[in-house]
Amino acid sequence: MQIAEATSTTISLSPVGIVESDVYPSRIRILDDCAEALDGLSIGDNLWVLYWMHRLDPDDRTLLRVHARGDISRPKRGVFAVRTQLRPNPIGPTKVALVRVESTMLWVEGLGAKPGSPVLDFQP
Repeated sequence: MQIAEATSTTISLSPVGIVESDVYPSRIRILDDCAEALDGLSIGDNLWVLYWMHRLDPDDRTLLRVHARGDISRPKRGVFAVRTQLRPNPIGPTKVALVRVESTMLWVEGLGAKPGSPVLDFQP
């Protein structure tokens, strides 16, 4: 089996919302043009929130090997083999519980994103 050579492709993403608060419970504001996508969500739903870790230094995106949990006594491993925010594409996944919905504002428990983080998607 032959694997096709990877080509350089630019991907453009548009946020569907923004993290407004990381105070418990956290608050996510959904952009008005995505409001219709909230139809069917219910209090108590568990959701995966995919967000962009916007506070990372762009130079950190070039690191491909790191010490797990920053512990230099551990050998370096590839970033795809450890949980680290230092990634080529700093997309953060976090599982949350939906506790309140009011118009285009969601309140969730368990969010790991910081205020200002663009939210890319939700998945049940």
